[in-house]
Amino acid sequence: MGVNRDMEVKMSITIGIDWSEECHDICILHETGSQLARFQIGHCPTGFTRLAEKIDQFGLKPAACLVALETAHNLLVDFLWSRQYPVYVIAPSIVNSSRARFRSSGARTDQSDAHLLADLLRTDRARFTPWRPDSPLVCQMKAKLSLIDSLTKAITAHSNRLRAVLLRYYPQALTIFGHLTSQISLQFLMTFPTPAALTDLSYADFARFCQEHTYKRSDYIAKAYAALQQAVPEADPVMVRAYQDETPLLAQILLTLVTNKQLAIRETQTLFGQHPDHAIFASLPGAGNLLAPKLLVIFGDDRARFPCPQAIQSLAGTCPVTKQSGKKKTVRFRQACNRDFRHATQQFAISSVKQSVWAAGYFSDARSRGLPKNQVYRALANRWLAIAWHLWQTRQLYDEAYHLSQVHRYRRK
Repeated sequence: MGVNRDMEVKMSITIGIDWSEECHDICILHETGSQLARFQIGHCPTGFTRLAEKIDQFGLKPAACLVALETAHNLLVDFLWSRQYPVYVIAPSIVNSSRARFRSSGARTDQSDAHLLADLLRTDRARFTPWRPDSPLVCQMKAKLSLIDSLTKAITAHSNRLRAVLLRYYPQALTIFGHLTSQISLQFLMTFPTPAALTDLSYADFARFCQEHTYKRSDYIAKAYAALQQAVPEADPVMVRAYQDETPLLAQILLTLVTNKQLAIRETQTLFGQHPDHAIFASLPGAGNLLAPKLLVIFGDDRARFPCPQAIQSLAGTCPVTKQSGKKKTVRFRQACNRDFRHATQQFAISSVKQSVWAAGYFSDARSRGLPKNQVYRALANRWLAIAWHLWQTRQLYDEAYHLSQVHRYRRK
């Protein structure tokens, strides 16, 4: 579709993209709201090239071609950013709540959503912050932390299955080394997968096995061997035959998962130590080896992404939603948020109570007023995010003594 050349320098366009795995619906709007083009492209190099050609036909500089999507985590965004188009990520909750501006019935299509995204960016641009990619370091940390979370879930699932199997036919194996997912426990199950394998196991042989797997304290070895000698109910031989092949398989899978998780944690710590903001998040009491990098990754490198603490608090879902009309006022739990971030901030709040005098006092005071524990942790996380945001913006480290003095000063006013 052609455009009057006299308008090219002054005009801008907004491009709404409804993304999916296989194809993308596109709508291009003039700054006045008139529709300039609507089409669909495949999720492939040919489709991406077609999109660029459609945009180029308007003869505008990339800065005048504003793009709106609902996610920043796909290859299409990488392509758009490489072409220097300003990209805006609009939350799905905003899109859902805005559909009534065109259709009061709530009906929708992929094309209508693309049009809505373009129109939201055209009319409400001041509400949104241009998306900028994080540094390679943050991207690597984000990938490692996602892998760690995935491995943790897999370890939990497989260890639960292994525990259930052992309870059915080999319960003494659960009490030997304490943690079922420890490397020595898993190596033991791979070497001695049935009660019959323990029949001729002498103390000397058991001690040799333990020492070969870096379990060398003689008192621990003696205690573990004694646990093997405890009388336990015998399983039906049919059940033993049914499960004996599953135990070494699960143990091998878990050993691989646990080993790779430990490696990923070490790599994350190395990357975290290289980031210029690592000292800020490491200074937060209770953040630890994983929560500190998680907080850094969520905050990211772009300090304009969260212009106020409420922006990061809303993303985490720690601040409540207040509705007020006349004399009626309701406060409810925030559902729309990044749930992984919510979990991380709540875990940080729990850890901080053990490490911070201020956090412990806040928790104790709130509980004494009868507030539920989860609500207190969520409120504490909300306070911590405001503190972390200020430290992040000013590039300062957390100082417990200074914070306590500020709290005392505020209370005296």
